[in-house]
Amino acid sequence: MVASLARRFGDLDVAEEAAAEAFVTAAERWPREGVPPNPGGWLATTATRKAIDRLRRDSQRDAKHRAARMVYDDTPAEPTGPIEDDRLRLVFTCCHPALAMQARVALTLRLLGGLTVGEIARAFLVPETTMARRITRAKAKVKAAGIPYRVPEADDIHERLVGVLAVVYLVFNEGYLPSQGDDPVRADLSDEAIRLGRLLRTLLPDDGEVAGLLALMLLTDARRSARVSRTGELVTLDEQDRGAWDRTLVAEGRALVRERISAVAGGGDPPGRYQLQAAINMVHMDAPSSRDTDWSTIVALYGRLLLLDPSPIVRLNRAVGVAEVDGPAVGLAEIDRLADTLDGYHAFHAARADLLRRLGRGGESRAAYDRAIGLAGNPAERAYLARRRDQLAG
Repeated sequence: MVASLARRFGDLDVAEEAAAEAFVTAAERWPREGVPPNPGGWLATTATRKAIDRLRRDSQRDAKHRAARMVYDDTPAEPTGPIEDDRLRLVFTCCHPALAMQARVALTLRLLGGLTVGEIARAFLVPETTMARRITRAKAKVKAAGIPYRVPEADDIHERLVGVLAVVYLVFNEGYLPSQGDDPVRADLSDEAIRLGRLLRTLLPDDGEVAGLLALMLLTDARRSARVSRTGELVTLDEQDRGAWDRTLVAEGRALVRERISAVAGGGDPPGRYQLQAAINMVHMDAPSSRDTDWSTIVALYGRLLLLDPSPIVRLNRAVGVAEVDGPAVGLAEIDRLADTLDGYHAFHAARADLLRRLGRGGESRAAYDRAIGLAGNPAERAYLARRRDQLAG
């Protein structure tokens, strides 16, 4: 868009300023009014008007002013950057290194994914007021820094990639298991994340983490039709009809994981967090049934993931695997060490409830289920947890 504006108006400074102002206007209006059907055309039109306003203020530049008036129309701007996609450019703009990492992710979820401030706050496990301030500061930073609306050049694209991948994965997760609302699944968000993942794969075909994230999303999304029952209840992995999985997506995801395994074996970079998570998913999906799952391999993969991402969420997931290998008492002991950091996270209490149930501690299990139900925002998840609680003896 910047290049197109520069050609139209003959001034790169005017073009860059107009594009930045258009993006700020989008940041202010889209959360209230929604993303327009053609975001690229909207941004192009707005930027054109901003450029004309700038040229009008520079009254001494009569020739450029007349040119601007002649070309003022609603014709979509020509694509810029290596990928001809407006939403992908919007992601990279939001993920500019001038913004803090958490601000990049939050702003993109707000503008691109259409998530509410409350939904984003739950994704980050922070208060809603904290997230609102973070997004407001991010918008102000975009305006002050004059951040351009474009996919970066090759020499700085990798600098922003970590934040971009985090954004895409959070959008996917919010679609796959929405944190609030009446819909158990938001296919529009998960489909959009996968579409962006494919675009990133086209942009960076040799990047292992791009391939890993795409594989992770494909393998996870392949289970979508088996995850919610006809009565609207979540169906966990161990209870799913594996014949209902999307075999095309499974095959594509597996091929990407195997490609990365071959690359690493051939001396490539060691696997990153998304490649490891994709490998974990493939182990789950390679098992003919839940009882045939290779839990030892899953625990080992989570151990490697902890070296890259020692977060309490990864530790919780590893502890669930440990419970399958070493027994529920050992897994519960590991989970209980996370109580201080994950007390407000429903999955923590759901995992505790299940292990307490397996240990025959029904009263404690019921209390943990109640806590998980109170924290869960997804209706299908609440229905599942309520059923499990009600099945407890006594």
